[in-house]
Amino acid sequence: MVKHQPLQQVYEKQLCLSFLTGIYGCRWKRYQRSHDDSSKWECAWFIILCSTFFLLLFWAYFWLEAHNDYNQFNWLLYNRSGEWKDGTVPIFATTTVGLSYITFLMILALCHISLGQQLNLYWIHKIGVLATLITTVSGMVSIDDMWGDEWDIILISIQSTGPFLHIGALAAATSLGWLVAGHVVRGQRTKFQMTLLLIYVSVLLALYVVPLSISSPCIMDRTSLKPRPEVIGRRGAPMLAPENTLMSFNKALQQGVSSLEADVTVSLDGVPFLMRDRTLRRTTDITKVFPDRQHKDASLFNWTDIRSLNAGQWFLESDPYWTVGSLTWKDRNRIANLTVCSLVEMLRLAARANRSALLNLHRPPPEHPHYKTWVMDTLWAVQRSGISQKRVTWTPDTDRARVRGLQQTSLEKLSVEELRSRGISSLTLRYSQASNKDIQNFLANNMSVTVYPVNEPWLYSVLWCSGVPSVSSDAPQILRKVPYPIWLLSPYEYGLVWITSDLVSIAIVIGIFIFQKWKMSGMQNYNPEQIMLSAVTRRPSRDVNIMKEKLIFSEVSNGVTSVDEHLYPENGYDIGMTMPQAAHMSCLCALRKAVSVGSVCLSWSCKLH
Repeated sequence: MVKHQPLQQVYEKQLCLSFLTGIYGCRWKRYQRSHDDSSKWECAWFIILCSTFFLLLFWAYFWLEAHNDYNQFNWLLYNRSGEWKDGTVPIFATTTVGLSYITFLMILALCHISLGQQLNLYWIHKIGVLATLITTVSGMVSIDDMWGDEWDIILISIQSTGPFLHIGALAAATSLGWLVAGHVVRGQRTKFQMTLLLIYVSVLLALYVVPLSISSPCIMDRTSLKPRPEVIGRRGAPMLAPENTLMSFNKALQQGVSSLEADVTVSLDGVPFLMRDRTLRRTTDITKVFPDRQHKDASLFNWTDIRSLNAGQWFLESDPYWTVGSLTWKDRNRIANLTVCSLVEMLRLAARANRSALLNLHRPPPEHPHYKTWVMDTLWAVQRSGISQKRVTWTPDTDRARVRGLQQTSLEKLSVEELRSRGISSLTLRYSQASNKDIQNFLANNMSVTVYPVNEPWLYSVLWCSGVPSVSSDAPQILRKVPYPIWLLSPYEYGLVWITSDLVSIAIVIGIFIFQKWKMSGMQNYNPEQIMLSAVTRRPSRDVNIMKEKLIFSEVSNGVTSVDEHLYPENGYDIGMTMPQAAHMSCLCALRKAVSVGSVCLSWSCKLH
C-alpha cells in the first residue's frame, strides 16, 4: 500500500519566455511550452522563414542601391501605363514592412533555439511568411521582365560595399556560433549535430576567404588617384527644376557642371527643341490646351503651338524627385511659368558660361517633313547660337561625315580600332557597360569616357577611383558635395582589415565552443535531486503561483526494499523512504523531468509502507 502526501510545486513567472513563446507560437501558458525536439514540419517552416529572410534582405539591398535609377524606373512605368507616378514608394514601403516583420520572427525563432524551446510557429505567422515570400518572388519576376538590366547594379555596388558587407556577414556568422555550439556540445553526437557543425564551419571558411573575390578600384594607393571627374548636367539639374528647361540648365551651371546634356527633337516647322519623351503629355499641359492631340508625337507640332504650352506646372504637381518642398517661393513661381526650351537658347546659355554641350538627338518619324533634313536643321541651330563647334558633342551614329567639325562620341561600346576608323574620340556609356578593365583600356588608348547616369556618391566614388574623366548626372548638387572618394584603402590596409577580422572571428568562435563545453560539463556533474532540493532555499517572491499536485504510485506486489537516506541535513530535510525498487526509480525520473522544466521549486515528502 502506498501512502502519499500532497506535492507542493512552486514556480516563478517567466515574463520574457512567455512573451517569446506567446508572440511566436501563441503559447502564453506555461504548460503549453515544451523542451522536446521540434517536429520535422516545424523545422521545414523554420527553413522557409530563413529563406524568406535572406530573399527579402537581397531585395531590400537591391532597391537601396537602385536609388541611383529611381527616375528611370518611374519613366519606364510611365511609358507602359501613360500616367506618371512614383512606383518606388509602394515597393520600398512594402519591402520595409515585410523585412521588419520577417526579421522579428527570425529573432524570436533564434531565441527559441537558444532557450531550448520547441519551434511552433503560429498559423497566422505562417500565412504572413508565405504571403511575404510570394510577394517578393513576384516582385523579382516583374522587375526582371521590365527592368532586367538593373540587376547589374548589385555587382557594381559590391565594389563599394563589399568590404563592409564582409565584416557584417562575418559578425552575424560569428554570433550564430553560440547557438551552434549549444547544440553540438550536448550529450552524444548525432548525425544532425555533425551536419550542423559541418555546414557552420563551411560557411565560416567561405566568409574568411571571400575577400579574395572582392575586386574594387578603391583598393589602391592614394598616389595613383586621378583628378576628380567632371560632372555633366544631364538635362540640366532636373531635381531642382523641370528637365530640359532653361531654368534647369541655369541651376546646373550654378552647381559647377562642366557641360550641359540635352535631348533634341525637331518640330514640324524645323525648329530643334528640347524634349525627352515621345509625346508632350508628361512634361507639359497639352491635355488642357490640345486634349485631342495629346497622344501625337512631339515632333508633329509646330514651334508656335509647342511654345504656348506650360512646361513647369507638371513638376510642381508630380514632384518627381521629392525636392519641390525644398525650393524657395521665388523658384516655384518661376517654375510655374516655364515654357519649352529651344536648342538655340540652351546653346547660347552654354556659350555665355563657356561650357560644352552634349546633344542626344531623336530622329523624327518618317512622315515628318524634315525627316531627311533633321541633321542640317540641328547644325543650323548650332551655328545660330554662336557656340564653338568644338564645344558641341554629337552622339548619333548617322551622318557623322556631315558633322566633322563637332566632337564625336559613341553611345555604343565598340573596340578601339572601330572607334578610330569612325573618327570617334570618346564614349558615353551606361555605368553597367563600363567595367574598370574597359575604362583602363580606353584611357590607355586616349579615348575619353563619360559614364551615365551617376546620381549617388558611392557610384561616383567608384568611378573616380577607376579614373573616369567625366560623369553625366541628374544630381550635380549632390555630387558637388563629394570632394574625395567615400573610402580609399591601400592593398596593405585592406589586407590588414581582412585578416584582423578573420582572426577575431576565429578567436570568438573557439571561445564560444570552449565555454559551452565547460558549461555543459558542469551541468552534467550535478545530481538532479541535489538541484531540486537546493532550489527550495530560494527567497520566496510575491509573484509566485502555488500549485498542488498528487503523485500516485502503483501498488507493487513484489518484494520490498527498505531504504533509509538522510539527504542535506544542513537544510533540515530528512527523507525516509520504504518503497519497491521500481517505485523509487519512478520517483527519481519524475524529479529529473521536473528539473528540466526550469525555475521549479519542490517541497515534498513521501512515506511509503
